[in-house]
Amino acid sequence: MKPKAIVLRAAGTNCDRESQYALELAGFDAERIHIFRVMENPAILADYQLLMIPGGFSYGDDVSAGKILANQIIHHLAEPINRFVEKGKLILGVCNGFQVLLKSGLLPWGEVDITAANRDATLAWNDSGRFVDRWVPLRVDSDKCVFVKKGERFTLPVAHGEGSFTIRDDDVLEKIRANGQVAIRYDGDNPNGSVDDIAGICDPTGRIFGLMPHPERFVHPTHHPTWTRSMPKKADGLEIFKNAFNYVREI
Repeated sequence: MKPKAIVLRAAGTNCDRESQYALELAGFDAERIHIFRVMENPAILADYQLLMIPGGFSYGDDVSAGKILANQIIHHLAEPINRFVEKGKLILGVCNGFQVLLKSGLLPWGEVDITAANRDATLAWNDSGRFVDRWVPLRVDSDKCVFVKKGERFTLPVAHGEGSFTIRDDDVLEKIRANGQVAIRYDGDNPNGSVDDIAGICDPTGRIFGLMPHPERFVHPTHHPTWTRSMPKKADGLEIFKNAFNYVREI
């Protein structure tokens, strides 16, 4: 049987169909399910090996980006999602999904935290004060994250207004560096002012991964803006989903 993936959606989510398609291309049996359905029956999470929170503007980004969806997870799904993590399963958050992972506590430390009033890391407004929409070069600087491979360089599109990775203090930054949790960095083109050029981090196990760039938007070579002049040899975003599929299949 194919490993199963759940794409969690809410009002304002707008990358769920592309995310489902990317997961299916990689080999998963993927389903899009509204968070209300999961809140009604949290036991359905047991049927899946990967949980993805896709990009978009969940609940219109009212209050702040991803905050309302994160609060739903904290107050209604903390225990089942923490069990999901404890069983060695994978979680991927892209753009708004990355914001949700940080604001729920799943990143950087790997657990939905219902007690913390403040978080050690968040995503703040871009330094430019404007929405940014362009392709950026990236590099993988860690061998811990199961979704990427150390030493890789690739390009993906970004599209966000609140994407500046911000940490509480230098001690937090040094801790995630020392743990190998800085999975990917912007490589010479930081679009939002993220500290240390951080584009994505993982938890200490490497199985929870959040990133601002959109891998689901580059799953065919023709998705790249230069394809008519120089066809890419592979679709960089699809490789992230394939790495997840290969990991799940082998455990």
